[in-house]
Amino acid sequence: MNKNFLSLVALCAIIVAVSGCISPTPQTSGTESDCLKKEIYEWRVYTLTKDSAALDEFFQNTLIPAYNRLGATAGAFKPFHPEEPAARYLLFVYPDLETFAKAKKNIWKDETFTKEAQPFYDSTAPNPLYVDFKSYLCEAFDKIPQMRQPDRDRTLFEFRRYHSPNEEANQRKIRMFNKDEIDVFDKTGVNSVCYGEILAGSEMPAIIYLTWYKDVPAHDEAWKNFVHHDDWKRISKLPEYAYTATRNVSVWLLPLEYSQF
Repeated sequence: MNKNFLSLVALCAIIVAVSGCISPTPQTSGTESDCLKKEIYEWRVYTLTKDSAALDEFFQNTLIPAYNRLGATAGAFKPFHPEEPAARYLLFVYPDLETFAKAKKNIWKDETFTKEAQPFYDSTAPNPLYVDFKSYLCEAFDKIPQMRQPDRDRTLFEFRRYHSPNEEANQRKIRMFNKDEIDVFDKTGVNSVCYGEILAGSEMPAIIYLTWYKDVPAHDEAWKNFVHHDDWKRISKLPEYAYTATRNVSVWLLPLEYSQF
Protein backbone atom coordinates (compact mmCIF):
# COMPACT_ATOMS: atom_id res chain seq x y z
CA MET A 1 0.00 0.00 0.00
CA ASN A 2 1.28 3.51 -0.79
CA LYS A 3 3.15 5.10 2.13
CA ASN A 4 1.30 8.38 1.59
CA PHE A 5 -1.99 6.57 2.20
CA LEU A 6 -0.72 4.98 5.40
CA SER A 7 0.40 8.31 6.81
CA LEU A 8 -2.88 9.96 5.85
CA VAL A 9 -4.91 7.20 7.48
CA ALA A 10 -2.83 7.52 10.65
CA LEU A 11 -3.42 11.27 10.67
CA CYS A 12 -7.17 10.73 10.33
CA ALA A 13 -7.27 8.25 13.18
CA ILE A 14 -5.43 10.61 15.50
CA ILE A 15 -7.63 13.59 14.63
CA VAL A 16 -10.89 11.69 14.97
CA ALA A 17 -9.86 9.98 18.21
CA VAL A 18 -8.52 13.07 19.93
CA SER A 19 -10.87 15.81 18.86
CA GLY A 20 -13.73 14.37 16.83
CA CYS A 21 -13.43 17.33 14.53
CA ILE A 22 -10.80 19.22 12.56
CA SER A 23 -11.66 22.87 12.71
CA PRO A 24 -13.32 24.83 15.56
CA THR A 25 -13.69 27.87 13.29
CA PRO A 26 -17.31 29.09 12.99
CA GLN A 27 -19.03 28.66 9.64
CA THR A 28 -19.43 31.78 7.53
CA SER A 29 -23.19 31.57 8.04
CA GLY A 30 -22.68 31.90 11.78
CA THR A 31 -23.70 28.34 12.66
CA GLU A 32 -21.45 26.18 14.83
CA SER A 33 -18.77 24.39 12.80
CA ASP A 34 -18.97 20.61 12.61
CA CYS A 35 -16.38 18.50 10.79
CA LEU A 36 -19.13 16.25 9.46
CA LYS A 37 -20.54 19.24 7.55
CA LYS A 38 -17.29 20.03 5.78
CA GLU A 39 -16.19 17.77 2.98
CA ILE A 40 -12.78 16.14 2.76
CA TYR A 41 -10.91 16.28 -0.56
CA GLU A 42 -8.22 13.87 -1.62
CA TRP A 43 -6.27 15.09 -4.62
CA ARG A 44 -4.04 12.64 -6.47
CA VAL A 45 -1.70 13.94 -9.17
CA TYR A 46 -0.31 11.06 -11.22
CA THR A 47 2.85 11.52 -13.29
CA LEU A 48 2.44 9.14 -16.22
CA THR A 49 5.10 7.26 -18.12
CA LYS A 50 2.85 7.70 -21.16
CA ASP A 51 -0.71 8.73 -21.90
CA SER A 52 -2.46 5.39 -21.46
CA ALA A 53 -5.97 4.26 -22.29
CA ALA A 54 -5.43 1.28 -19.99
CA LEU A 55 -4.97 3.56 -16.98
CA ASP A 56 -8.11 5.52 -17.81
CA GLU A 57 -10.02 2.26 -18.17
CA PHE A 58 -8.81 1.17 -14.74
CA PHE A 59 -9.80 4.48 -13.17
CA GLN A 60 -13.20 4.50 -14.88
CA ASN A 61 -14.27 0.89 -14.48
CA THR A 62 -12.49 -0.29 -11.32
CA LEU A 63 -10.99 2.35 -9.03
CA ILE A 64 -13.65 5.06 -9.08
CA PRO A 65 -16.62 2.63 -8.82
CA ALA A 66 -14.95 1.09 -5.76
CA TYR A 67 -14.67 4.49 -4.09
CA ASN A 68 -18.27 5.24 -5.05
CA ARG A 69 -19.32 2.14 -3.12
CA LEU A 70 -17.35 3.48 -0.15
CA GLY A 71 -19.14 6.83 -0.13
CA ALA A 72 -16.93 9.06 -2.32
CA THR A 73 -17.48 10.75 -5.66
CA ALA A 74 -14.62 11.47 -8.05
CA GLY A 75 -13.54 14.01 -10.63
CA ALA A 76 -11.00 13.01 -13.29
CA PHE A 77 -8.93 15.39 -15.40
CA LYS A 78 -5.92 15.67 -17.68
CA PRO A 79 -3.80 18.72 -18.57
CA PHE A 80 -5.36 21.06 -21.10
CA HIS A 81 -2.11 22.01 -22.82
CA PRO A 82 -0.70 19.14 -24.94
CA GLU A 83 2.88 20.25 -24.32
CA GLU A 84 2.58 19.54 -20.60
CA PRO A 85 3.83 16.18 -19.26
CA ALA A 86 1.26 13.38 -19.31
CA ALA A 87 -0.66 13.39 -16.03
CA ARG A 88 -3.96 12.54 -14.41
CA TYR A 89 -5.62 14.58 -11.69
CA LEU A 90 -8.13 12.66 -9.57
CA LEU A 91 -10.23 14.41 -6.94
CA PHE A 92 -12.04 12.16 -4.46
CA VAL A 93 -14.77 13.93 -2.48
CA TYR A 94 -15.73 12.47 0.92
CA PRO A 95 -18.60 13.70 3.10
CA ASP A 96 -16.37 13.62 6.19
CA LEU A 97 -13.01 12.49 7.54
CA GLU A 98 -14.40 9.25 8.93
CA THR A 99 -15.56 8.17 5.46
CA PHE A 100 -12.08 8.91 4.08
CA ALA A 101 -10.36 6.85 6.78
CA LYS A 102 -12.74 3.90 6.36
CA ALA A 103 -12.42 3.97 2.57
CA LYS A 104 -8.64 3.73 2.75
CA LYS A 105 -8.90 0.53 4.78
CA ASN A 106 -12.03 -1.02 3.33
CA ILE A 107 -11.15 -0.74 -0.35
CA TRP A 108 -8.70 -3.63 0.18
CA LYS A 109 -11.53 -5.65 1.71
CA ASP A 110 -13.81 -5.02 -1.28
CA GLU A 111 -13.77 -8.35 -3.10
CA THR A 112 -15.14 -6.84 -6.30
CA PHE A 113 -12.36 -4.28 -6.39
CA THR A 114 -9.53 -6.68 -5.56
CA LYS A 115 -10.73 -9.20 -8.13
CA GLU A 116 -11.13 -6.62 -10.90
CA ALA A 117 -7.97 -4.69 -10.02
CA GLN A 118 -5.54 -7.59 -9.75
CA PRO A 119 -5.05 -8.13 -13.51
CA PHE A 120 -4.23 -4.42 -13.90
CA TYR A 121 -1.76 -4.52 -11.03
CA ASP A 122 -0.14 -7.70 -12.35
CA SER A 123 0.29 -6.33 -15.86
CA THR A 124 1.56 -2.89 -14.84
CA ALA A 125 3.99 -3.85 -12.07
CA PRO A 126 6.73 -4.79 -14.58
CA ASN A 127 5.64 -2.02 -16.97
CA PRO A 128 4.38 0.90 -14.86
CA LEU A 129 1.96 3.36 -16.42
CA TYR A 130 2.82 6.08 -13.90
CA VAL A 131 6.02 7.08 -12.16
CA ASP A 132 4.28 7.98 -8.92
CA PHE A 133 1.53 10.20 -7.63
CA LYS A 134 1.42 13.03 -5.13
CA SER A 135 -1.51 13.03 -2.72
CA TYR A 136 -3.02 15.94 -0.81
CA LEU A 137 -5.60 15.53 1.95
CA CYS A 138 -7.68 18.69 2.26
CA GLU A 139 -10.53 20.02 4.39
CA ALA A 140 -13.17 22.23 2.75
CA PHE A 141 -13.21 25.93 3.56
CA ASP A 142 -15.93 27.31 5.84
CA LYS A 143 -17.25 29.50 3.02
CA ILE A 144 -17.99 26.52 0.77
CA PRO A 145 -18.23 23.44 3.02
CA GLN A 146 -19.58 21.29 0.16
CA MET A 147 -18.40 21.45 -3.45
CA ARG A 148 -20.44 23.31 -6.03
CA GLN A 149 -21.45 21.17 -8.99
CA PRO A 150 -20.27 22.67 -12.32
CA ASP A 151 -22.69 23.28 -15.17
CA ARG A 152 -22.97 20.60 -17.83
CA ASP A 153 -21.49 22.86 -20.49
CA ARG A 154 -18.16 23.22 -18.66
CA THR A 155 -15.17 22.41 -20.84
CA LEU A 156 -12.31 23.84 -18.78
CA PHE A 157 -11.20 23.60 -15.15
CA GLU A 158 -8.37 25.34 -13.38
CA PHE A 159 -6.42 23.73 -10.55
CA ARG A 160 -4.58 26.20 -8.33
CA ARG A 161 -2.23 25.54 -5.41
CA TYR A 162 -1.21 28.55 -3.33
CA HIS A 163 1.86 28.20 -1.12
CA SER A 164 2.37 30.41 1.93
CA PRO A 165 5.71 31.33 3.53
CA ASN A 166 4.59 29.90 6.90
CA GLU A 167 1.58 28.39 8.64
CA GLU A 168 0.31 31.68 10.06
CA ALA A 169 0.33 33.29 6.62
CA ASN A 170 -1.52 30.25 5.29
CA GLN A 171 -4.29 30.75 7.85
CA ARG A 172 -4.57 34.40 6.84
CA LYS A 173 -4.91 33.36 3.18
CA ILE A 174 -7.73 31.00 4.12
CA ARG A 175 -9.46 33.84 5.99
CA MET A 176 -8.99 36.04 2.92
CA PHE A 177 -10.88 33.52 0.78
CA ASN A 178 -13.60 32.90 3.36
CA LYS A 179 -14.23 36.55 4.11
CA ASP A 180 -13.60 38.33 0.81
CA GLU A 181 -12.00 36.64 -2.19
CA ILE A 182 -14.62 33.99 -2.99
CA ASP A 183 -17.28 36.72 -2.99
CA VAL A 184 -15.34 38.56 -5.69
CA PHE A 185 -15.01 35.33 -7.67
CA ASP A 186 -18.79 34.96 -7.55
CA LYS A 187 -19.23 38.48 -8.91
CA THR A 188 -16.79 38.11 -11.79
CA GLY A 189 -17.44 34.69 -13.31
CA VAL A 190 -14.68 32.70 -11.64
CA ASN A 191 -16.87 29.67 -10.94
CA SER A 192 -15.99 27.85 -7.74
CA VAL A 193 -15.98 24.06 -7.41
CA CYS A 194 -14.15 23.50 -4.12
CA TYR A 195 -11.49 24.94 -1.83
CA GLY A 196 -9.34 22.94 0.55
CA GLU A 197 -6.77 23.55 3.24
CA ILE A 198 -4.05 20.92 2.84
CA LEU A 199 -3.93 18.89 6.06
CA ALA A 200 -1.32 16.44 4.81
CA GLY A 201 0.65 16.40 1.60
CA SER A 202 4.02 16.67 -0.05
CA GLU A 203 4.00 20.48 -0.25
CA MET A 204 2.88 22.56 2.71
CA PRO A 205 1.70 24.99 3.96
CA ALA A 206 -0.66 25.47 1.06
CA ILE A 207 -4.22 25.39 -0.19
CA ILE A 208 -5.77 23.89 -3.32
CA TYR A 209 -8.85 25.09 -5.12
CA LEU A 210 -10.68 24.24 -8.33
CA THR A 211 -12.74 26.49 -10.61
CA TRP A 212 -14.58 25.86 -13.90
CA TYR A 213 -15.44 27.75 -17.10
CA LYS A 214 -17.54 27.25 -20.20
CA ASP A 215 -14.48 27.72 -22.42
CA VAL A 216 -11.12 29.51 -22.65
CA PRO A 217 -12.61 32.93 -23.58
CA ALA A 218 -14.92 32.70 -20.56
CA HIS A 219 -11.91 31.91 -18.35
CA ASP A 220 -9.91 34.86 -19.67
CA GLU A 221 -12.83 37.25 -19.35
CA ALA A 222 -13.56 36.14 -15.77
CA TRP A 223 -9.99 36.69 -14.59
CA LYS A 224 -9.80 40.02 -16.39
CA ASN A 225 -12.95 41.09 -14.57
CA PHE A 226 -11.53 39.84 -11.28
CA VAL A 227 -8.20 41.70 -11.37
CA HIS A 228 -9.96 44.93 -12.35
CA HIS A 229 -12.81 44.65 -9.85
CA ASP A 230 -12.90 47.42 -7.24
CA ASP A 231 -13.41 44.94 -4.40
CA TRP A 232 -10.30 42.99 -5.36
CA LYS A 233 -8.24 46.18 -5.67
CA ARG A 234 -9.31 47.09 -2.14
CA ILE A 235 -8.80 43.61 -0.66
CA SER A 236 -5.40 43.05 -2.23
CA LYS A 237 -4.02 46.14 -0.47
CA LEU A 238 -5.19 45.23 3.04
CA PRO A 239 -2.22 44.73 5.40
CA GLU A 240 -3.80 41.69 7.08
CA TYR A 241 -3.50 39.80 3.78
CA ALA A 242 0.09 40.76 2.98
CA TYR A 243 2.45 37.93 1.99
CA THR A 244 -0.22 35.26 2.35
CA ALA A 245 0.54 33.45 -0.92
CA THR A 246 4.04 33.87 -2.27
CA ARG A 247 4.21 30.95 -4.73
CA ASN A 248 1.34 29.82 -6.92
CA VAL A 249 0.84 26.84 -9.24
CA SER A 250 -1.87 26.94 -11.91
CA VAL A 251 -2.79 24.09 -14.25
CA TRP A 252 -5.60 24.14 -16.81
CA LEU A 253 -7.48 20.84 -16.87
CA LEU A 254 -9.84 19.05 -19.23
CA PRO A 255 -12.54 16.86 -17.66
CA LEU A 256 -12.31 13.24 -18.78
CA GLU A 257 -15.46 11.55 -20.01
CA TYR A 258 -15.76 9.51 -16.83
CA SER A 259 -15.39 12.49 -14.48
CA GLN A 260 -18.36 12.66 -12.11
CA PHE A 261 -18.39 16.46 -12.06
